[in-house]
Amino acid sequence: MKEVFLNHTMNFIASNQKDLNQEDKEKLAYGLEGLYMSITKLVIIFLIAFLLGFIKEFIITLIFFNIIRFPGFGFHASKSVVCLIASTLLVLGLPYLFTNIEVSLTIKIILCIVSVITFIICAPADTWKRPLTNKRKRIIRKVVASSLAVIYSILIIVFNGYEISNLLMAALLIETILISPIMYLIFKEPYRNYKKV
Repeated sequence: MKEVFLNHTMNFIASNQKDLNQEDKEKLAYGLEGLYMSITKLVIIFLIAFLLGFIKEFIITLIFFNIIRFPGFGFHASKSVVCLIASTLLVLGLPYLFTNIEVSLTIKIILCIVSVITFIICAPADTWKRPLTNKRKRIIRKVVASSLAVIYSILIIVFNGYEISNLLMAALLIETILISPIMYLIFKEPYRNYKKV
């Protein structure tokens, strides 16, 4: 199915864009493959969320997660099957867990403190494919990501007892896990890649 999508799309673009060189075609194929994997992964996770009756909560968590993920970056699996499993467990599993078990305010405060400290130390966490070599941009992303972690933490505490608090907590924890060196160690991926360029 992936090959059919890639071949049809590449042929369509090549027929309408005559001046593509080999390098452009390779970049385009790489981007299209990433798009295909992202869409299929989301469809599978949406389907699971739908079957669990958890679609609204999943979408809210996904929005909160993507807001903080943008400046924080974080771990990306090198294999699509690993990405699918990790994404399902984190982006669906954590919010599902947080909405179905009662977490005390004390535990939430501890988790928020750990998260904010992790953001201050680890964010932004780059990948070997996208090393963050620009020091100024790294500092800006660290400030923005850490500020968002603080804002999320305040909202989690203020809205404790409401579902939004649990979904924010899940989103914050997902990104905390993804920027920590532990994920990189588990999957044997290089960490702090900007130092190696």
